[in-house]
Amino acid sequence: MNVSRIALATGIAASSVLLLSGTAFAHVSVQPQGEAAKGGYATVNFKVPNERDNASTVKLEVNLPTEHPLSSVMPQPVPGWKVEVTKSKLAKPLQVHGKQITEAVSKVTWTADGSKIGPGQFQQFPLSLGKLPEDADQLVFKALQTYDNKEVVRWIEEAKEGAAEPESPAPVLKLSAATGDEHGGGAKDASAKDGKNAGHDEDTKSEEASDSSSDTTARILGIVGILVGVAGVAFGVLAGRRRTS
Repeated sequence: MNVSRIALATGIAASSVLLLSGTAFAHVSVQPQGEAAKGGYATVNFKVPNERDNASTVKLEVNLPTEHPLSSVMPQPVPGWKVEVTKSKLAKPLQVHGKQITEAVSKVTWTADGSKIGPGQFQQFPLSLGKLPEDADQLVFKALQTYDNKEVVRWIEEAKEGAAEPESPAPVLKLSAATGDEHGGGAKDASAKDGKNAGHDEDTKSEEASDSSSDTTARILGIVGILVGVAGVAFGVLAGRRRTS
């Protein structure tokens, strides 16, 4: 009886570890390729993982912040997906390079067209953005993720300082200090010459390595949990047979 209870408990523990490792990094997020400096331009990736075991992601809608409209938004083609860019009239026109901009992109939608994001997979959707605001430290992009079973996950909750992370956080793009180069290339070149920002690239690499390490650890824990659970069940079955004999 004790052996059977141990096997059952071990199996439950293994399942719990697997569930936790699978959802720990399952948020839709936005990540810059290089720096996203205030007043400049940047290419970012919206990373969309599939959270479900029995459905595939077939649509992503990204709403751009209306309080900081961007005059230039260009999607990069993604094979197997069609993209639609929606523009809206601005309450207050923008002045960009001496020109008045009266409308800006308010939403970008990717819809599966021969492809989809299956269970255990993720997809990245690149956008070129600019001119990034100079009076903000971050941009919040509210996103909707649609599955082929008609389920819609709304990644629209904004994190509050000092509070726990919301259940469905909106993707947030952190903006770094202005570089003096609208295209974001001047700062890196300058740092290579004068050494003022020499540690930035190392910090970025460290953060990426940390994220990768955390993801790998979670996957290893999940696999170990499964193996331990299987071993526990097998041990319980063998013990039962011995008693019967």
